[in-house]
Amino acid sequence: MTTLEQRLHNALIGNAVMTEPSPDLFARVRGSIADDRLRRTRLRARLGTVALLLGALISVIYGTSTYEQGRLLMEWWVLEAITTVVLIGLALWLGPFIKRFGRAYAADVFKANPATGKSFILLADIVYYLIFGAYILFSVRFQQEREWTDTVGAAQLQWEVGRLGGILLIIGVLHGANIILMPVIGRLFSLNRRLDAEPISSGDE
Repeated sequence: MTTLEQRLHNALIGNAVMTEPSPDLFARVRGSIADDRLRRTRLRARLGTVALLLGALISVIYGTSTYEQGRLLMEWWVLEAITTVVLIGLALWLGPFIKRFGRAYAADVFKANPATGKSFILLADIVYYLIFGAYILFSVRFQQEREWTDTVGAAQLQWEVGRLGGILLIIGVLHGANIILMPVIGRLFSLNRRLDAEPISSGDE
């Protein structure tokens, strides 16, 4: 072993001896394992729910539709109900999905005040769901439109595709605005907190 290798070996061994294990290491490992099990359980529950919904959806489609000359004829209200369910599922799925990947970004923006970051994410979720719910309620149709036929046609298909595209557009615009505005809001919160922490100097001094 050369002199350089010996010095590196002694330095690494010395640092290893001086390092003490974290007292909460075992608790953190157990917590990580518990979180992983909970995540897997939730994933199985979601997959099971999706499978049940797909089965119910297929049953409704085939139960309310008829075949005529090799074509599947579906009542107009069936497609309307299916699109509404898809919109609700899309909003419920994208909300937690965006939130999960946005936590690190929010933690970095609000690193001076983590509690404010958590509150901001919670309030943003409420705003998202309110907008999603309003869009779904505004776009749902309880009566057949004038240009629609009794069975699903091109006009209704165009309307339902527009509903899906509309909610995706809203989600994209809101998410983009959130990414742009969050650093500004975090900076303002940090500045206000810094100003509140500074002592007020007297004018007579």
